[in-house]
Amino acid sequence: MSDRARIEAFLEMMSAERGASPNTLDAYGRDLLDASEYCGGKLETAGARDLAGWLSDLAARGMAPSSQARKLSAVRRFFHFLFEEGDRKDDPTAKLDGPKPSRDVPDVLSREEMARLIDTCGEDLRLKALVELLYGAGLRVSELVSLTLGSLPRRKGERWVTRDVIIRGKGGKERLCPLGGPALAALSDWLAVREETLPKNSLARTRAEKFVFPSRGKEGHLTRRRLGQLLEELAIMAGIRPGRVHPHALRHAYATHLLMGGADLRSVQTLLGHADIATTQIYTHVLTDELAELLETAHPLASR
Repeated sequence: MSDRARIEAFLEMMSAERGASPNTLDAYGRDLLDASEYCGGKLETAGARDLAGWLSDLAARGMAPSSQARKLSAVRRFFHFLFEEGDRKDDPTAKLDGPKPSRDVPDVLSREEMARLIDTCGEDLRLKALVELLYGAGLRVSELVSLTLGSLPRRKGERWVTRDVIIRGKGGKERLCPLGGPALAALSDWLAVREETLPKNSLARTRAEKFVFPSRGKEGHLTRRRLGQLLEELAIMAGIRPGRVHPHALRHAYATHLLMGGADLRSVQTLLGHADIATTQIYTHVLTDELAELLETAHPLASR
């Protein structure tokens, strides 16, 4: 069987048994085809020396360590699949040492900058709801744009009975994201006028009517690209460098400000939907300056 056919079989397994998202499957497919091309279309029978050469080639191309590590992870999964299927009796990736990806410390927007962004939304109810949900619930961009009406907290008339948004995150895992008062208020204001923004075309309307943020596009909801453009425009109006304001930056701010407010790391991990707490720990860096200041002002030996 050709490499391409084996890769397709692997991707089908990842989709059916592991619930991998389309974006994940697309990335795996590209990474495996890259390795296959290096191995002359014989990735399935490649040995450890072949794969070590491929890793060296990735580095020679100037690829970032994090990208190299991701590609190696895809290849490891592929050979694990071949082993389980009985197509290989060994795993050539077992003794490969991949680069350790460094975690970049995020440039976190301050509380004052977040307040400025929210104030700058003005009377744009949709934009304010988007910002409040990104910052008030820490949603990933894909989770926000695809949010459905059925995932929202329950309402009785105009009053919210519950506060939790049901989010289907990475790998199809569900989690509950509680919303604060400002986010619920912004959401209420948007829902009051949302129907006016639904497409007039019946087919487009059918696609869009289940989404909190509908669109005339083929997906039926606001796209990630358009959301990014809206935030960039908002940043310019708020006097903040546009490159610092993007959907994930607001998620960073959500997590960091929770920790600064005294939330424990495990709770923040749960709220963000992180599988590994090491991913959440990146946000603790911002506490260093505050703790140093606290030590100098509150410790009994500080004045000596």
